[in-house]
Amino acid sequence: MDSRRRPDELSPADGALDFVRFCHRRKRVGWPELYDEMCHVASRGLYHGWGFAELAEHGIAFGLAEMPRLAGLVAEVANHEAERRPRLVVGVMAPEASHADGVEVPEEALRAGVFMGAAR
Repeated sequence: MDSRRRPDELSPADGALDFVRFCHRRKRVGWPELYDEMCHVASRGLYHGWGFAELAEHGIAFGLAEMPRLAGLVAEVANHEAERRPRLVVGVMAPEASHADGVEVPEEALRAGVFMGAAR
């Protein structure tokens, strides 16, 4: 979905996903905690001024019968948001073979990854 579109240009399905995405970005929690946030946002019209009636026009309903669909939208958005987050890459640097803080390190220890460095 193109987030640059105006709210009145959103299809009902896009509006529903965008609403859930908006709530999820406000409070990064999963189901059922996000349900409380969605109710909070709807009751105050924080998403494009939409209240419960406008959200219902876009496929967001908060009744018991609609819970499975709403939970599915939350799962879809949470999975998509998790895929978009940058991954943390961790690297480990080994000390030089000839010295580490003035301590000779056997090559076998470096290859095995058992050398932790000298205590300070």
